[in-house]
Amino acid sequence: MTSTTHTPVRHRSLGDHTWQADAVCHSTEYNRVDPEIFFPDPDETDKITAAKALCGQCPVRRACLDAALEAGDADGIRGGLTEEERGPMHEKFAHRLDYSRVNDTIAGRDIHLTKAERRAVIRAAYRHGVTEQRLAWLLKITEEHAQKRYRELRRALRNRELNQPEMATAQADTSGERLGRDDFGTAA
Repeated sequence: MTSTTHTPVRHRSLGDHTWQADAVCHSTEYNRVDPEIFFPDPDETDKITAAKALCGQCPVRRACLDAALEAGDADGIRGGLTEEERGPMHEKFAHRLDYSRVNDTIAGRDIHLTKAERRAVIRAAYRHGVTEQRLAWLLKITEEHAQKRYRELRRALRNRELNQPEMATAQADTSGERLGRDDFGTAA
């Protein structure tokens, strides 16, 4: 029986470029890499194939792709993908919701978050009783802004709870018989 060990995901901190030293494309005295190979013309299939082969061996391929998406970098081959392959990812990037990133942020790591992940951090922080001051520190916003985000979340949760009885009524209404005003007694 074989066992697989999964190491926890380590997301880059904001402004962290130390991963680049471990990249296969990083040219060193012992490993000469022509950077032009990663910026081929669309019809240079040999260069594209060679660059992707190098990326396939790279231990920091995911960090490279994340950095390209976070920075909006649309040129060249990054993270093993061409400009055209990353295009749809760039469009969907703002909606990415990776809960491991949310959890890392709640734990105090300073990482790049999308709008969807920032909203999830606010929800998780509120649910776990994180103070407004701590939320402000986690998201690099003012305490007033953190208070505003918590107020908006409380309002949204309250409104969702208020809408729940309507959902129960709507479900009861679909059972086949139509309920009228008189079916609810004098309180209605």
